[in-house]
Amino acid sequence: MTQASVGFHCPECAKTGAQKVYRGPAAMRVRPILTQVLIGLNLLVFALVVAQDPGEAFQGGITDLHADYSLIARFDLGAGHYLPGFGVGEGEWYRMVTSGFLHYGVIHLLFNMYALWILGAAVESIGGRGRMAAAYGLSILAGSLGALVVTPDALTAGASGGVFGLMGTILVAQRLQGVAFRDSPLLGILGLNLLFTFGISNISVGGHIGGLLGGALAGWLLFAPQVRRLNPLAGYALCAAAAVGCVVLGVAVAAA
Repeated sequence: MTQASVGFHCPECAKTGAQKVYRGPAAMRVRPILTQVLIGLNLLVFALVVAQDPGEAFQGGITDLHADYSLIARFDLGAGHYLPGFGVGEGEWYRMVTSGFLHYGVIHLLFNMYALWILGAAVESIGGRGRMAAAYGLSILAGSLGALVVTPDALTAGASGGVFGLMGTILVAQRLQGVAFRDSPLLGILGLNLLFTFGISNISVGGHIGGLLGGALAGWLLFAPQVRRLNPLAGYALCAAAAVGCVVLGVAVAAA
């Protein structure tokens, strides 16, 4: 998530994967409204960044909005002192959410929005807007938690944690429908993007892995028959509890 995008390819593969598991014309008629809203919010935030500082916005630099709303644990002033009121560890827990809507430059934004369009539409088609909202929300927060654990002092931003989370959600949902992980068309795309994650500098490893794990957990909570048998809303409640847990842990890790 830090000043870098997620490289996604082969939208046909993603679409094929969704059709392979979730059949029926009713499912495919679902309009990806939530996905469109999320993309619109990301574009709106980027427009605000551009309005504030066009040069830095397009070149991927740090603006005042990044400083105020990107993810960071605390700002170290040296000798064990930290800037009061700055960072998640200083009470600004909302950075765990707002950082998921900020981007460093146009390329970072476009890569993530392209991936969000493909994967978000797939999740909405197979599970509806409620599951999409729960999975994406948990993925963003889990990605923020992962970034705080791995790179607490970096100003981190981007929708990559949520995007990786949607991949995890789809993979788990497919597995619950009887598709082995090795047979999923998303597996190769995930592998390629993990290579980018670990092989390119300025990419938040913790954000990507945290988001992936959060999305996978959401996939199981929202699509597993044993959870749905407990109560139709059980999966949503458990996702909400997990999201709160991510925030609590994130604040604790940032303040440590």
